[in-house]
Amino acid sequence: MTDKSLLIEEIIINSVKKLLSGPVNELLGEMEYPIPPVEFGSYRGGSVVVPAIALSTCERSEKERIIRLDAYSLIITFTVPEHPSDQRSVGERNCYAYASSVAAVLRENPTLGGMASRAVLMGKKYAPPKHPGTGEGWELVLTLRITVEGDGYGN
Repeated sequence: MTDKSLLIEEIIINSVKKLLSGPVNELLGEMEYPIPPVEFGSYRGGSVVVPAIALSTCERSEKERIIRLDAYSLIITFTVPEHPSDQRSVGERNCYAYASSVAAVLRENPTLGGMASRAVLMGKKYAPPKHPGTGEGWELVLTLRITVEGDGYGN
């Protein structure tokens, strides 16, 4: 299932990256208008989107403590370029497409490929550019809550 030498935090982040660069990109490719795919690396420009991923532990319920579930909060931040030449904001539309694709993939695969007990999309935040028309991008912030059974290390 997973490499036992990795810490659970690394496993969670790698699973989310695999989800974004695999099934999410497949859904984006099926859309009627072109959407830049999700990639990881040192890409610049508008041909791909490179989201930032931040992971932290979060408070567990009493039930989660009793049955030994660890809870994590994972924030995925997409910075999507604005395209001022279009009447309707392409950046805004692309944010909605990324959010919709991530939500659909999580509904189909709530265990992140068997790594987690459950991953749930808890929130979506869409932020327009602070100064429209200047080339700043739209921002999409997705918040996931991930629970993992056991002590999280060497599961």
